[in-house]
Amino acid sequence: MRRGWKMAMSGGLRCCRRVLSWLPVLVIVLVVLWSYYAYVFELCLVTVLSPAEKVIYLILYHAIFVFFAWTYWKSIFTLPQQPNQKFHLSYTDKERYENEERPEVQKQILIDMAKKLPVYTRTGSGAVRFCDRCHLIKPDRCHHCSVCAMCVLKMDHHCPWVNNCIGFSNYKFFLQFLAYSVLYCLYIATTVFSYFIKYWRGELPSVRSKFHVLFLLFVACMFFVSLVILFGYHCWLVSRNKTTLEAFCTPVFTNGPEKNGFNLGIVKNIQQVFGDNKKFWLIPVGSSPGDGHSFPMRSMNESQNPLLANEEPWEDNEDDNRDYPEDTPSLALETET
Repeated sequence: MRRGWKMAMSGGLRCCRRVLSWLPVLVIVLVVLWSYYAYVFELCLVTVLSPAEKVIYLILYHAIFVFFAWTYWKSIFTLPQQPNQKFHLSYTDKERYENEERPEVQKQILIDMAKKLPVYTRTGSGAVRFCDRCHLIKPDRCHHCSVCAMCVLKMDHHCPWVNNCIGFSNYKFFLQFLAYSVLYCLYIATTVFSYFIKYWRGELPSVRSKFHVLFLLFVACMFFVSLVILFGYHCWLVSRNKTTLEAFCTPVFTNGPEKNGFNLGIVKNIQQVFGDNKKFWLIPVGSSPGDGHSFPMRSMNESQNPLLANEEPWEDNEDDNRDYPEDTPSLALETET
C-alpha cells in the first residue's frame, strides 16, 4: 500500500514537473504574440499614417518574424540526439561490469570496450567516460542531462526557454534563433523609436496605442541587451569550436587536458556547426557535418607534425588524478549534471 502510494506521488511529481517546464516557453510565446499585436495593429495600422511606410514596415517585419518563429520552433521540437547502440553495454558486458566489485577490473573492462570505439576524451583522472545511468560509454563531447534524463551528443546546455537540451542536433537552430531574436528586437526598437519621440513630445494624440508603442520599445530594448550578450558569447564559442560545458570544464584527452582540442581554425569551426554549404547557413535546416559521435581534433593534426613529436607525454600525477566535474552547469539558463 505504502509502496503504491509512493509510486503514485512520484508519478504525480514528474507530471507536474513536465507541465511547469513549459512555463518559460509559454511566457516567451505570450510576449511574442503581444509584440505582434502591438507592432502590426497598434503601430502600423493605427499610429503610422503613411500608406507606403505601413507597407514597408509590415513586409520587413513579417520577413524577420517568420524566420524568428521558425528557428524558435526548431529549437523547441528538434529532439536531442542520443548515442547509437554500439556505445551501449551489451547485456553480457553490463552484467560482467555490475557483478565486478574491484574498481580496477571495472576500469579495465571499460578500457577494453573503448578500444573498439572512436572515443578520445577521458575523465579528469584519465578513465574512460562512462554513464552509469544510461549504461554506455560516452562519445566525445557527449554528456548526461539530468533534466532530459539521457545522454546528449555534443551537449551544450539545457535551456528552459526552449524546454529542450541544446546539442548536436539543434545547436545550429538555437544559434539562428538567437540571431533572429536580436534582429527582431533591433528592428522593432529602431522603427518604433521615432514614434516614441513623437508621443513623448505630444506630437501624436494620447490614445490607447501610445501605451503599446511605449512599452513595445522598452521590451524590445530590454530583450535586445540580454540577447546580444548571449548571442555574442555563443559566437565566441563557435569561433573556438567549444560547447558551453567545455568552456567551463576543459576536456581531457588521452594525452591530457587540452582547452583547444577541437579548435580547427575559425572557418572550419563555423563549418562544424553550419556545414560547408553557405546557402543553408541562414535557413533552419539540418546541415551540420558528421553524426555527432566523433569530431575532427586539433591534437590529431598536431600529432602528425614532426616538430611537435618531442613534446612530453601527459602523465597521471596528483593534480591530474583529481576528478573533474564531468557535467557542470554553466549558465543560469542551463541545467546539466
